Amino acid sequence: MASFILRRFGQAVIVLLVMSLLVFLGVYVIGNPIDVLISPDATQEMRLQVIRQYGLDLPIWQQYLEFLERLMRGDLGRSFVYNMPVMTLIAQRLPATLELTLIAVLFASAVGIPLGIYAGYKPNSVLAKSIMAVSILGFSVPTFWIGLMLIMVFAVQLGWLPAGGRGQTAELFGVPFSFLTADGWKHLILPALNLSLFKMSMMCRLAASGTRETMLTDTIKFARAAGISEGTILRRHVLKLISIPLVTVFGLELGSTLAFALVTETIFNWPGLGKLIVDSIMSLDRPVMVAYLMLVSALFVFINLCVDLAYAALDPRLRHGRG
Repeated sequence: MASFILRRFGQAVIVLLVMSLLVFLGVYVIGNPIDVLISPDATQEMRLQVIRQYGLDLPIWQQYLEFLERLMRGDLGRSFVYNMPVMTLIAQRLPATLELTLIAVLFASAVGIPLGIYAGYKPNSVLAKSIMAVSILGFSVPTFWIGLMLIMVFAVQLGWLPAGGRGQTAELFGVPFSFLTADGWKHLILPALNLSLFKMSMMCRLAASGTRETMLTDTIKFARAAGISEGTILRRHVLKLISIPLVTVFGLELGSTLAFALVTETIFNWPGLGKLIVDSIMSLDRPVMVAYLMLVSALFVFINLCVDLAYAALDPRLRHGRG
């Protein structure tokens, strides 16, 4: 296991190094931030001064090496627009996105997996067919449309929940969170529900297909022949056998939800990283764009490593094979 962890860690470092190059080159060719940073009426001398100030007059390879050197020190640069360190800016917005993402994915798993297991356990029942039919809507309907409908129904017509914002927060270990206050929960429900519907449908269909396949295996037949109750079979055998693909999807969807929550955050005016990256793209704030993409890359690499370790913990065969 130790050699496996070291090998995966080395692979992660290589992946991050390659991603840093691709991200830097990709962002470099998008527009000219000088056109956004200074007034069109500025003189040529002022433009040259700003270009030298931000190091944009250097060759791209030299800019990349300086970026890589700062990255090794944990310095992601300074925002062009906000005029503050990018790490500070991300640290201010990250708790809101983490909170929204974790609640959405946990809710999707807590609802989707039991419904999927039931649909796979009794596939011919009316309720199971209804569950599978509704799950298709989670894949088919665009997220932005669902968000707008949620706002129109629950915020505009019924007036039960607020249409946007984060609401009142309370600090936990010095970090503000919305789920610690009643007003924060009111602001959190709609965006979390909107963000979780696609994940819920995926978890539901994956659990249903896994349950249907598992119920036909000899393991379940022997368990029934031994007189084990159906509830125990579902908890101890079915759920354990389908847990590996569920862990994979949970980990990857957690990363993708965190990375691509910008649609939900924009619709509900949620002050997280998604809204920050949209604003940064509009203003060509290169340091923020590069930092966000590097954060997403590091997040996926870390989650993949955790998923691999979870595989080994769930399936002893994988541990022996890697050994």
